[in-house]
Amino acid sequence: MKRSKLPYFFLGLAAVLAVSALVLLILRPGVKPALPATAPAIEKPQPIVPPSPPSPPKPPPVEAIVPPTAPQPPANPPANPNAGIATDTPEDLVNQIAKALEAGDLEQLTRLLGNKTLDPETAERLKTLAGKRLRLRAENGIHEVGELELNTRVRWALELDGQEPGRDRIFLDLRRDGEKWTVEKITLPPAPGQPRPQDVLADSLGVADAFLQALLKQNFEAAREFVDSSAVSDTKIAGLCILFEEGGYRLRKSKPLRSMFQRPDAVGYLAHVENEDASQSAQFSLTLRQSSAPSHWQVFEINLDQLLADYARRVAGGDVYYSPLVKNPAGGDTLALYFEFDEDTMNPRTARQLDIVSRILRADPGKKLTLSGHTDALGTDDYNHSLSSRRAEVVRDLLIRAGVTATQIVTVAKGSSQPRRPNVTETGKDNPDGRRANRRTEIYLDF
Repeated sequence: MKRSKLPYFFLGLAAVLAVSALVLLILRPGVKPALPATAPAIEKPQPIVPPSPPSPPKPPPVEAIVPPTAPQPPANPPANPNAGIATDTPEDLVNQIAKALEAGDLEQLTRLLGNKTLDPETAERLKTLAGKRLRLRAENGIHEVGELELNTRVRWALELDGQEPGRDRIFLDLRRDGEKWTVEKITLPPAPGQPRPQDVLADSLGVADAFLQALLKQNFEAAREFVDSSAVSDTKIAGLCILFEEGGYRLRKSKPLRSMFQRPDAVGYLAHVENEDASQSAQFSLTLRQSSAPSHWQVFEINLDQLLADYARRVAGGDVYYSPLVKNPAGGDTLALYFEFDEDTMNPRTARQLDIVSRILRADPGKKLTLSGHTDALGTDDYNHSLSSRRAEVVRDLLIRAGVTATQIVTVAKGSSQPRRPNVTETGKDNPDGRRANRRTEIYLDF
């Protein structure tokens, strides 16, 4: 019987498959087959998985990260880091500076003023003042001086208490940029032994303010230093002293000096004054010119029309001609003292006016004046001549009792020959108001 060859066929096929599987394992990259001791079993190849990358370190907890604290900016930071703190109003900025000065807070003062205003000398002087813990005057310790430029630049003053005159004021010039105000310049009082700084008086506003301050203090000689004597008479200065004294005027707190016009060689200011309780106000104008000397300003013209009208309304019973300052027919200004009908005695108000005149004459024995007596038209010429002489003499005697030397005074009797106002109306009727202005003694300051 013939043996079947089929079993041998399957056995050969299995051997071929085993060899093929072994070859595939050898040729696959990265895989090294293990050689079994016995015949290898046919296994299903496993997929190769690449190794996982290392895990990144975990971040620290959020609460463990504490950022450094940033410095807080000021409430009104300046646009320019060299400028000081900006405020909505000049008053607010000046009050903050005054508070820091009284507290001796140099760091706050530096922030308020800004680096651009503090040169080394000013910074050192400010440090000295802040260390003294200065106090401002209880009355008018902080006040506005006036405008350097209309609605753009202003000057304020801090009045130091208990300091020597001339060394008792700090000036702050402020400038508006948009809607905010910053310090443009600070002028400190001089140190002991140093001369008074002149930079404030180098501009027109400084001169105008110094002139008005002298008038308010009834300091004729000081006021005279700031005027052009060829244009502003001594009589007008004395008349202003009398007006300020009798009218009880003081500078208005808000914008006491307002800029009217600014030219290279001339400027104009409107001076605002008010009575003691601020219920009434008045104004007059000042014109200043720059002389040939550099930065040397002088008061060149004073227009008192509105001030005299207010004085007449409040002090002289509404009579505009009953004024302490009148026009001299020969030119210029004259002081006038008034008398009641048929009298040659002086009332208390007239005595106060003469006190100012006597101080002027006592300050310089070389000064002289002429007293001219006048009457109204009632009475005979001889009687009026005698009455006018007595009116001039009573003024002379009062000045002598006040310390004026008799040789400084000349008296003249004019009677009714030089009326200031008509004694009768156009219809020929008596004019009491005109006669009232004619009963006077006029003072001609011959210096």
